[in-house]
Amino acid sequence: MKELAGQTALVTGGTAGIGLESARLLARHGATVIITGRSQQRGEAAVAELGAGVRFVAADLADLESVQALVRHCGDQVDIVVNNAASFPGALTVEQDVTSFESTFDTNVRGAYFLVAALAPAMLRRGHGSIVNVTSMVAFKGVPGASSYSASKAALESLTRSWAAEFGPHGVRVNSVAPGPTATAGVTAEWGDVNDELGRALPLGRTAQAAEIAEAVLFLASPRSSFVTGSTLHADGGGVAA
Repeated sequence: MKELAGQTALVTGGTAGIGLESARLLARHGATVIITGRSQQRGEAAVAELGAGVRFVAADLADLESVQALVRHCGDQVDIVVNNAASFPGALTVEQDVTSFESTFDTNVRGAYFLVAALAPAMLRRGHGSIVNVTSMVAFKGVPGASSYSASKAALESLTRSWAAEFGPHGVRVNSVAPGPTATAGVTAEWGDVNDELGRALPLGRTAQAAEIAEAVLFLASPRSSFVTGSTLHADGGGVAA
């Protein structure tokens, strides 16, 4: 029997990169999967690729009305939440514009916060659930040009610990996966060669593939990590050691 059979997983930002690969693994292990994204076209393409058991809901995590509509669509059925949707602009602090800063925090922190706040009560009533926040190596490692992004991901790691303390007594686990530089189209478009340079500086000497990070997400979402909560799994090629 597949270990996630009978469970429903919600993966935000699930139409590409780490989100798409996480949705693929969760579905392969038996979960019914809902993926979100802003593009209907990319969502339909992702569902066609992933196959049966996966459906798409258009949602923009930076827009609270969109978050509320997503919650209404999901109802009380979600057992696993993967907070993966993210904005990751690169800019030096002295060049950071307010609009980009606000969009980063609206998506990476506020959207995730109120999504969890709305979905967690049903998990708490059922006495089980798993929330996995996809953060970043730069949440704990200084990288020039990543100030707003790193601050938003550090906030999400702090929420991981707070939610673990709040929800743990009711059987709901909350953890983070902190990827290092990962070879995805979105990151390449925003960071270009800098992403590869960060990868070469790691002890493993390379960037990650999205499927490698998805394995860490699956571990924390599944019963394999049944006694793990409030933790961050550093899937960063040794970045935390460098």
